[in-house]
Amino acid sequence: MSDKLTLVSFDLCPYVQRAAIVLAEKGVPFERVDIDLENKPEWFLAISPRGKVPLLKVGEDVLFESSAIVEYLDEVHEPRLHPQHPATRARHRAWMEFGSTILGDIWTIETTAEEKAFAAAMAGLKDKFTRIESELGDGPYFAGEAFTIVDAVFAPAFRYFDTFDQLTDLGSFDALPKVRKWREALSRRPSVRNAVVPDYDARLRRFLNKKSGLLIRQLAAA
Repeated sequence: MSDKLTLVSFDLCPYVQRAAIVLAEKGVPFERVDIDLENKPEWFLAISPRGKVPLLKVGEDVLFESSAIVEYLDEVHEPRLHPQHPATRARHRAWMEFGSTILGDIWTIETTAEEKAFAAAMAGLKDKFTRIESELGDGPYFAGEAFTIVDAVFAPAFRYFDTFDQLTDLGSFDALPKVRKWREALSRRPSVRNAVVPDYDARLRRFLNKKSGLLIRQLAAA
């Protein structure tokens, strides 16, 4: 493929990280252009149907939605990160969607000022991680030795807890040894480490302070 690839991104967006991880795993060169989502440039709004990131510019074509972007990349660039067996591949896609629901819980934990909403998100998150625990094998990755797109989906979700753990113990991975092992393996993967800006942790902390949700208020009061 000779088309130039440009990933339009935002520094904290986990969906952008998915695309960056898959690009890195495939060794595909690309340019990354960050935008300010609170002050979206006109050129971005003109090409983004939902006004969201990521976008992947492939020559003159523009792809949107992270799932469509990573599926495209897996079709046109080696190595393939999806399983070859159709039923297994479909199951992996279902777990990708499951991973997206986890990001919804994390958003609530980061931003809500309501105790009931916070508690419900924490309970939902623990339930989802418990379900994943029963799905995992010996690892180190979701499907064993092979890194797949499911790993690229969950790695950005786990990354949030690298920052959360420095602030407080949410207990999200208590009694879940397989999930903890998976999280640790992903955190060591070069494609995962390099999918964010070097000061990601500091930027996430600034975001939490700006949102002034229950999580950061509890820490300030401690």
